[in-house]
Amino acid sequence: MKNLLGVMQGRLLPKYEGRYQAHPKGYWQDEFKIAKNLGLDCIEFILDFNDFNDNPLMHNEGVDEILSISNFHGVSVKSICADYFMEAPLHHHDEVEVEKSIKVLERLIESSSILGVNDIVIPCVDNSSLVGSHNANRFIENISGQIKNIEKRNINIALETDLPPRDFVNLLENINSNNVTINYDIGNSASLGFDPVEELECYGDRISDIHIKDRTLNGGPVVLGSGNANFDIFFEKLIGFDYKGIFIMQAYRDDNGVEIFKEQMDWFVNNYG
Repeated sequence: MKNLLGVMQGRLLPKYEGRYQAHPKGYWQDEFKIAKNLGLDCIEFILDFNDFNDNPLMHNEGVDEILSISNFHGVSVKSICADYFMEAPLHHHDEVEVEKSIKVLERLIESSSILGVNDIVIPCVDNSSLVGSHNANRFIENISGQIKNIEKRNINIALETDLPPRDFVNLLENINSNNVTINYDIGNSASLGFDPVEELECYGDRISDIHIKDRTLNGGPVVLGSGNANFDIFFEKLIGFDYKGIFIMQAYRDDNGVEIFKEQMDWFVNNYG
């Protein structure tokens, strides 16, 4: 069975309020038809910190609407990018904020179970970085309470971190659950200067969700193939693993979205599809 190819929510639509990556509140429904016409299999939904209570993932009626539109167009939601936790991390120093974040995660797990979502991606980068043992220890402590819940529902919490490969492995070992996996972002790893061979040798068998992106070293996103991401080496190495997860196009975007997406999707499919 071939891997599913999907798109990060909003990449096929004009920017929402000028933001680079955001849930397109009020017109998110339009993206499913466009995705179908492009031959995409799925959309990775976004949960922002801003206006998160207005996101359909947070309400039963909204989840029903996602299911209805998804079924109508034949474009599934198999993953959620929970950007919410970049602003309200599970290892926040304020316990009141941590309790709020745990409740949001519990709601996402419930919605994921209804939608058939495999991966809830939690970014632990920038404001929510786990660099530093105190942050990592608090994160492990606070996420451990959700392990039984995700294991029972067979949902992965896929972590994206800026930790060096061996530190990332240590984090996973301390959490100790097969349902806490890795979201691998090709562009972000390139920007951090990580070696994809070392990364995959350390944890290639734990990756469940891959973001297709290119970035320059220590820099921002660029059009696929023009940055420092070594796609050839990454995909050559990935062949050695029985990767069953999805590929999500999170490539460079402009204000409008769809045309530059098509160009990069064609590049990716022609080279690695």
